[in-house]
Amino acid sequence: MNAEFISAIQELEDEKGISKDILIEAVELALVKAYKKNFVEKYSNDFDMNSKQKKPVAESGNVEVSIDRETGDIKVYSKRTVVNKREIDLLDGEISLEGAQEIDTKYEIGDVVKEEVTPGNFGRIATQTARQVVIQKITEASRDIVYNEFMTKESEIMIGEIIRKSKNNNCHINLSLISERGNTIYTEATLLNQEQIPGEEYNVGDRIIVYILEVKKHNNVPQIIVSRSHPGLVKRLFEREVPEISEGIVQIKSIAREAGSRTKLSVHSVDEAVDAIGACVGTKGVRVANIVEELKGEKIDIVNYSDDPIVYISNALSPSKVVEVSVNEEEKSTKVIVPDYQLSLAIGKEGQNARLAAKLTGWKIDIKSESQALEEDDDIFDEDIMESMEDASNWIIPQEGSEF
Repeated sequence: MNAEFISAIQELEDEKGISKDILIEAVELALVKAYKKNFVEKYSNDFDMNSKQKKPVAESGNVEVSIDRETGDIKVYSKRTVVNKREIDLLDGEISLEGAQEIDTKYEIGDVVKEEVTPGNFGRIATQTARQVVIQKITEASRDIVYNEFMTKESEIMIGEIIRKSKNNNCHINLSLISERGNTIYTEATLLNQEQIPGEEYNVGDRIIVYILEVKKHNNVPQIIVSRSHPGLVKRLFEREVPEISEGIVQIKSIAREAGSRTKLSVHSVDEAVDAIGACVGTKGVRVANIVEELKGEKIDIVNYSDDPIVYISNALSPSKVVEVSVNEEEKSTKVIVPDYQLSLAIGKEGQNARLAAKLTGWKIDIKSESQALEEDDDIFDEDIMESMEDASNWIIPQEGSEF
């Protein structure tokens, strides 16, 4: 333990961001334990022949280890409280007034007598202890740094490399980022089987974009769970590809996703001069095409958001055309009528289009064809609506949306 040790501690502070004082204080505490373990019995049975008293006893409350912050020198001190007792009645950590005044006549009852008791062969033990403590603190600090840095990335996307696959088909992914101190931090994230895109292949060495789903600690070890199937992945990809979204001009209002198959996205422009759908699609569809490619061909429907549930639900059922929508505000349910030839399109394969539209809007949607509505004598057409049906252009709601 010397100046080289202090220099090494300083380098750790500079490179790892671990406080020099915290490291030294941790070493001092560890050395107290090491001293008690290796020397307490010897000292507790020894007498100072000059004072005829027990030598200082290193119990938990009366020993102190001090490391010089400049030279690295270590000193062990015994601390005993001056009490008004006979020698035979003294407890550990106590010294009689008579014994204390033999050391220094200025001591009074209640004072603390501090004496150096550093063993001559303490250096080897101190060095081993310090090394163990520093390694432990580096490990703990590294874990804390990983946790704190990646916590700021929760709900963001990152690029990682698949480094191995488990028997349960979970993928382990190497992630890295640059910390505020300019250091590169590496860690391993887990892409659980249930967070993968159905049908997508994952091979060791592949570089993929993942969504940081959760950052947590288990037994003080950071755990990072990532996803490829979460709707947030689609949102972040659009924010990356569409400047109008990252700038706040175009807002993503809602996303409904069945990973690997189809996603519906509702958008709104706060600037009337900017077409929300057009901004997301990009010139010749290049922006949305990049996202579709990243998602391995997953279809994406982009529709305009509206505060009017009738218009919003009509848009959400894109690419199907809608004849009429009636809403039940209390139950937040709707009845939708579509042209006969559009019924299968509105419902979608295995009900997917209707299901995604319901998730996107938050409304229950019951879809019927015009023929079904007439046969069932559906109440959706009230007198006012029937009058407006004289002119089809008055009751067919124009659809907005794009499918890729």
